[in-house]
Amino acid sequence: PRNLFVAGFIGSPKMNFVKGAYAQNLGADTIGVRPEHVLLSTESGDWKGRVNHAEHLGSDTFLHIEADGIGAVTARGTGDFPARAGDTVYLTPDKSRIHKFNEKGMATQ
Repeated sequence: PRNLFVAGFIGSPKMNFVKGAYAQNLGADTIGVRPEHVLLSTESGDWKGRVNHAEHLGSDTFLHIEADGIGAVTARGTGDFPARAGDTVYLTPDKSRIHKFNEKGMATQ
C-alpha cells in the first residue's frame, strides 16, 4: 500500500499499525503488519501479549491481543490454536512482510 489510509482500509481484519521504538528500530515512523503475517506461539516470540478475545472460526483463529509495549494487535492462527481470553501468547511479525511508513504516512522501503 502507498500510504497508511490504504493500508488500513484494505483487508479484513485490517492491518496492525505499530509506532514507537519497535518501528523506529526498523527505520520507520509506523510499521504495518497484516494479521496473517504474525506468527503466534504459546512459548516465545518478539512480543508478549494477553489475549483479550479469541475468535475460533473453523480453519482460522483470530486473536485480539494487547501486546506489551506495542498495543492492540490482531493475529490470525490456525483453527486449533490453543488460546482464549486471558491467556499469554507471543507474537513475531514476519519481517519480510512488514510495511514501513514515514511520519507523513507514506510508504517507504
